[in-house]
Amino acid sequence: MALVLPSLLLASLVGNVFYRNFGILALKATVDVRVFNVANMTILSETHAFILPVLPGHESVIFPMYSFLIEHKSSQKRLMFDLGIQKDPENTPPAFASVFSSGFAQLEPYRDITVLLQNEGINLTSIDAVVWSHVHFDHVGDMSTFPNSTKLIIGLDTDLATFLESPTAPLQESDFIGHDINRVNFANMTLTVSGLKAVDYFSDRSFYLVDTPGHLLGHLTALACVTPTSFVVLGRDTFHHTRQARPWPQFQKNFPCPTHLLIDSKSTISTDFFWSPGSCIGAFDLPSRAEVLLSVSDLPDSFYADPVKVALFNADPDFFVITAHNISLRSVILYFPVYLNSWKASQLKEKAVWSFIDAVNPAFVFSLIEVAVSHWEPPGGSDSMQCGVATAFGG
Repeated sequence: MALVLPSLLLASLVGNVFYRNFGILALKATVDVRVFNVANMTILSETHAFILPVLPGHESVIFPMYSFLIEHKSSQKRLMFDLGIQKDPENTPPAFASVFSSGFAQLEPYRDITVLLQNEGINLTSIDAVVWSHVHFDHVGDMSTFPNSTKLIIGLDTDLATFLESPTAPLQESDFIGHDINRVNFANMTLTVSGLKAVDYFSDRSFYLVDTPGHLLGHLTALACVTPTSFVVLGRDTFHHTRQARPWPQFQKNFPCPTHLLIDSKSTISTDFFWSPGSCIGAFDLPSRAEVLLSVSDLPDSFYADPVKVALFNADPDFFVITAHNISLRSVILYFPVYLNSWKASQLKEKAVWSFIDAVNPAFVFSLIEVAVSHWEPPGGSDSMQCGVATAFGG
């Protein structure tokens, strides 16, 4: 899916030139953003459902679950964007509880978001609304633990069927009963952000809900203005790993890979599975790779995603994209009570965006783990594997 970018807005608008490419007007109002790592889940032998290729030894995947506290400065209203998983996954609908009872999905010890909030002095009655990006169990938490005064915000096409109505449904009635449910209808919206329909939630350009169906009908992402010229993009399940959106040429131009990782990647990224015009056997050349390293899985049991929808934000210096399960950020990002507002001034993005090719980072999946494989040759034969010789496969 290609994105059509709006025309550059008038140069008289204040602020950094970059964000104008996305159709966002000059900004004054901002929100505060803080993040919780609610839980970390390992799904056994299921990497193939999210990314391709899967190298031997990386068949299982680790997913963090992030939840965001959004605080609107002028109104003092608080939102939660996604809740992570509830405290007792064995009590989720049967189709999902079975993945935990069988051991197929394994959780590190954790506390659910309501406990984390209250332990930090955040009263649940102060939460005006919860936004579900979509209705999978690792995002909806347990709304029954919030007071009925907390509204629920969902996409228009979100399916609220319970497992009593459909055996494979991810919801039960307690997930929403007693709460006012507000469906975001983008049908008649004229506002767009990077060609995607959007809603200005607080009507002051500080926080946008963005229509990004693909992973699931009604899927929402969010765009939070944290300073007049910088944004946090809550990308949720538009892609499942940063390597599905990197490297792109524009991304590499704006965020060059740190020298030490560039040097290490020559030997740590397997040329049996990855290639570029400047690569040779045993020496991968990252700068000449113009395509993303991994693709969205197209297998029958794939959890579909659409990285193109937020990849352009990802390459822009004014936008910091955090997807729902980005394991490369788990040891880099700053958690509550720290605010994400200063991510740009602190150069957090520069520190984080290439961590996925660091061989010690849990997101690294570019070399084999103690498994022998047959030798592979790129198209063009052995002559095409001389360092610096481009092949049709590269690029």
